[in-house]
Amino acid sequence: MVHFTCDLCGKDITSSGEDRFVVKMEAYPGFDPNEIKEEDLDDPMEAVADLVHRADEFAGEAADDDACRRKSFRFDLCPSCHRRFVRNPLGKTGASVLKFSKN
Repeated sequence: MVHFTCDLCGKDITSSGEDRFVVKMEAYPGFDPNEIKEEDLDDPMEAVADLVHRADEFAGEAADDDACRRKSFRFDLCPSCHRRFVRNPLGKTGASVLKFSKN
């Protein structure tokens, strides 16, 4: 039998008979290095050369560079941690979300 524990609270999910929830997250760069911008269209040959240069720079970066790699995460959650995660996926506390003045 495969053993599962909640990745947030450490509770044993397998023996408790409770449902297990799987959360999958993916993180990747939010930019397109091959995106053509308005200023690229002024001189077509210069734009092509610039795109080739940018593509070469992007391809030349190390595969281990965390800024350019796609990361996938998988977590097993018990029902109570799943409810908490769905309500607040980034785990922000209420105090840090609200900005109160120091009056």
